[in-house]
Formats: sequence, structure tokens, C-alpha cells
Amino acid sequence: MASTDSALKDIMNSIDGTIGVALVDYNSGMALGILGGGPDLDLNVAAAGNTDVVRAKVRAIELLGLKEAIEDILISLSSQYHLIRPLTSRSGKGLFLYLALDKGRANLAMARHQLKRIEADLEV
Repeated sequence: MASTDSALKDIMNSIDGTIGVALVDYNSGMALGILGGGPDLDLNVAAAGNTDVVRAKVRAIELLGLKEAIEDILISLSSQYHLIRPLTSRSGKGLFLYLALDKGRANLAMARHQLKRIEADLEV
């Protein structure tokens, strides 16, 4: 099992094109850990904003009466991918990983695969 810090470092080092990554509590909108980002990507602002995205999708699933769980949410911008992956473990309930990728350097399929692997090993 990986700690938050080691999981975030693993994501930064193993997923090509990573701009930044955060572990976020979608009940409060607060980032519990961040790595990367920069002047063009404030991960604390992104964490709070993407909390609304997760809440809206969870509510839509409930309203539709779907018996489904969110694997991930993809937001595709002109130069970036933003990937949101809710944690599935009991200790991770209410948390999600947020990953920003450079579209020109990232392989989206591999990024999703790696993020799923790292999320499975994450102990919060």
C-alpha cells in the first residue's frame, strides 16, 4: 500500500505528460496533497473546481437511478486532458485523484491504466 505522497510521486514519474496531480476531498473541495502544477495550473483552484464536477456527476447518476460507479471523468481541453478518478476503497470514500496531462505528450489510455493501478495501491 502506498501513502499519499508516494502515490502522487509515482503518478508524476510514471505517467508521461503529467502537468500536475492532486488528491482531493470532494466533500470539502480541499486538496489533501498536490504535486506539480505551476503558474498556468493552480492545483488548489483546480481541486475546488473539479469537486463541483464530481458532485454534479454523482447527483446525475442518483437522479437517473443508475446502479453504476464512476470509474473516471475525462475533460478534454485544446492542449490538456484533465482526468478525475474517484477512489474506490473504503478508506478513500469521498476522495478523488485529479490528474492534468499535456495532450501532446500524454497517452490517454496508458494514463488511465496507470492511474487505476496507482489508485488500487493507495492507502489513505
